[in-house]
Amino acid sequence: MKSDIEIALEAEMKPIGEIASQLNLASEDYEPYGHYKAKLSDHLLQKLSGRPNGKIILTTSINPTPAGEGKSTVTVGLGQALNRIGKKAIIALREPSLGPTMGIKGGAAGGGYSQVVPMEEINLHFTGDLHAITTANNALSAFIDNHIHQGNELNIDPRRIEWKRVLDINDRALRQVVVGLGGAVKGVPREDQFTITVASEIMAVLCLANDLEDLKERLAKIVIGYTYEKEPVTVAALGFEGALTLLLKDAMKPNLVQTLENTPAIIHGGPFANIAHGCNSVIATSVASKLGDYVVTESGFGADLGAEKFLNIKTRAGDFEPDAIVIVATIRALKMHGGVAKDQLETENIEALKKGLANLKKHIETIEQFQLPFVVAINKFPADTENEVQALTTWCEENDAPVSLVDVFAQGGEGGLDLAEKVMEICENKQSQLAYTYDLNDSIEEKIDKIASRIYGADGVEFSSKAKKQLKQFKELGYDNLPICMAKTQYSLSDDPSKLGRPTSFTITVKEFRASIGAGFIVALTGDVMTMPGLPKKPAALNMDVTKEGVVKGLF
Repeated sequence: MKSDIEIALEAEMKPIGEIASQLNLASEDYEPYGHYKAKLSDHLLQKLSGRPNGKIILTTSINPTPAGEGKSTVTVGLGQALNRIGKKAIIALREPSLGPTMGIKGGAAGGGYSQVVPMEEINLHFTGDLHAITTANNALSAFIDNHIHQGNELNIDPRRIEWKRVLDINDRALRQVVVGLGGAVKGVPREDQFTITVASEIMAVLCLANDLEDLKERLAKIVIGYTYEKEPVTVAALGFEGALTLLLKDAMKPNLVQTLENTPAIIHGGPFANIAHGCNSVIATSVASKLGDYVVTESGFGADLGAEKFLNIKTRAGDFEPDAIVIVATIRALKMHGGVAKDQLETENIEALKKGLANLKKHIETIEQFQLPFVVAINKFPADTENEVQALTTWCEENDAPVSLVDVFAQGGEGGLDLAEKVMEICENKQSQLAYTYDLNDSIEEKIDKIASRIYGADGVEFSSKAKKQLKQFKELGYDNLPICMAKTQYSLSDDPSKLGRPTSFTITVKEFRASIGAGFIVALTGDVMTMPGLPKKPAALNMDVTKEGVVKGLF
């Protein structure tokens, strides 16, 4: 089979104006970015406010292998399948980060014959949204350091600056740095660090804001650090919320593209789910739900991370909730959870598969706790055997879990028709409403304990001495009524990536907190999760090239 980039470059894309016409958009509703991309107007959501919401389908998964389980591929394939059976479906995805694109995991544009295109542009610089977020973030860092250098009117303690610089690439060398060296004219020396752009609070602010005014208000609330008297210092105190909003005004507009089968796709925002909240923007999902009968969206990694944050954080920021959940499961990941080594995952192993089903079972239970209907999508890989597929299908049937075998990677929308039919039936018959894991009035400790016990299956939570001090401080500052964003490994239900399957008798250790007041949540860092990833020994970038004619090579 051809590579993803080869398939994408052969796509017969429609001019973006034709895609906009499919959605009944007027010329003032979008701004073309070349022939095949466009920015949607920042007034579009207000214009569509009187329309009813379409059905929202959230795609999540079990705990993945390092290469991912094709969640974006299933999301794209399902959207294409719904259109094939005559439904007006729109896909709503996150924007890829250059970190994993140049690293190990790959992009976030789907794969095979279920991709959003132009794939090479989406996976690289796209419309510049992530660059705008990087610029706004680092501009704020420059404003902070300049304020201190110019006299420090706000009495900011350089040792207590919480705001970090960012870069949209994996670079472990920047995890801990010193800035301001070189003498008095170079600034005030202090320790600093870089995180990856998709973990920036500004990324979360952009994704959770409902409009430009809400964006400015959230930016103003960002806490950049503390004074010598340990009082919080906000962007509003510095006076730069207007400048930051200006830098982000175009990035706030969702991006319109298409799939290989010309299904409309809105791509906007790209936070990681293991270190951020892992969902595309509220605006993108809201606009899509007004323009289409069905919206297929995704959240990062497994149901223990992205789906939990979509349901406990994003739905509270937006006026919607999912009508159906798709839990993507792969036979290779289940065998990994059953104890099979990564280099042996293509060998048939029914025993390991059955053992690994405990992981799928826990994710099903998690979605059931939210009282939302679901279907298990078995994402087919070439090495899957008939015996393995039958074993997984039989288990689902015996456990009353709706199941569908999908092959959207090789067949596009055609390979997701059964899933589309089952999802439609689930959406139409939905009875219950979303049940949150915790109440916002719960204490921070209670919220984290409920997430750890109900979502992860942990016995309890331990807090470091630093975390305990922060808990006391946050309560005094009135931050304890906010949702919680857990930063945790994606590979395990626990905070230890080596504990696969469905671990038992474990505790979650919270090392420290970060107050993302502008975004509207508290980040709890657990285990050894890094907010700036590193590159592997042989990065994917080694295979990338471009010909003298400008044709992209080796991009997956």
